Amino acid sequence: MAGVLRGVERVLAKCEACINAGNYYEAHQMFRTVYFRYSGQQKFAEAADLLYRGALILMQHNQHSSGADLSLLYLDVLNKSKSSVTDINIGQISDLFEKMDPECPERYPFLTKAINWTSKVNKLHKRGHPDLHQRFGIIFKQERNYPQARYHYIHSSDGEGCAQLLVEFHTSYGYSSEVDMFITQAVLQYLCLQNKTTASLCFEIYTQKHPAIDKGPPFGMPLLNFIWLLLIALEGGKLAVFTVLCEKYQVSINRDPNYREYLDQIGQLFFGVPPPQKTPQGLFGNLLQNVLVDVDSDEEDGVRGTNSRQSQSNRARDAGSSIFNNSSASSPSSTRPTKSESNFEVD
Repeated sequence: MAGVLRGVERVLAKCEACINAGNYYEAHQMFRTVYFRYSGQQKFAEAADLLYRGALILMQHNQHSSGADLSLLYLDVLNKSKSSVTDINIGQISDLFEKMDPECPERYPFLTKAINWTSKVNKLHKRGHPDLHQRFGIIFKQERNYPQARYHYIHSSDGEGCAQLLVEFHTSYGYSSEVDMFITQAVLQYLCLQNKTTASLCFEIYTQKHPAIDKGPPFGMPLLNFIWLLLIALEGGKLAVFTVLCEKYQVSINRDPNYREYLDQIGQLFFGVPPPQKTPQGLFGNLLQNVLVDVDSDEEDGVRGTNSRQSQSNRARDAGSSIFNNSSASSPSSTRPTKSESNFEVD
């Protein structure tokens, strides 16, 4: 092993000499040649170390395309070696991503490939490892790419970091009337991902840190009170409580039609609501029926796929018996999309 490591150091020294002489192409090809040799010999640890360090050296000299190429090969090594997800390789992946030029065309393929690798290695995190998502979120926040940062924070377990991001995002770009909507969407998406602990922490920090929110709870904004009470209701898991909350706060919920879709899933995941049948009533019509007959549903949780969400939303809007479908719905101006938040799919 010591001999191999000395071999890596010799290769690095030769490549650095080429780079210092301005022979970037030669250095790049030398890294690739040695990588293929190590890979063929199944010396994966040495290959990964060489590629990681080589990519950083090239990017430090503004050779971002060559550095990105070695970075992608680094991920190939992790896949071939069936490496487990560790703090070390998560740190190295985030180092490489951070050093890449944001305009480099290989940057997003690298990100996607890295996330896919973690989901393949660890079946518990089918959307990617939360620690890696957190690292990406931090990097995008530093670059002031708030939509991308928000997406990755939602798939992490860093509720405090997400709250701080949302405060910065809203105060920089949001309408003053959307202060409650920024946190509501985040909390509902966390809950759809079954990340209740992070959702609660995110809500707590956001409402404490945002300068436009008075001390609570209760709050002066109905939507914030709805989320506060919803998080409490999750602990009891009572369908009747969930239904009453949705009914009492339907004017606030109607401010964004996506909230209904999220609440559909939350009802299934936390309150035992079965997936809606293909009937004109829709899910919230079924909710009312369940409460009227005083049924405590113990059926298995089910989450419908992304492709069914739009039809679900349409059913909820069209349902004659839906708890959301009455004359007290908010005006069209209150249902416009937020100024700067994209509607991210939680699947």
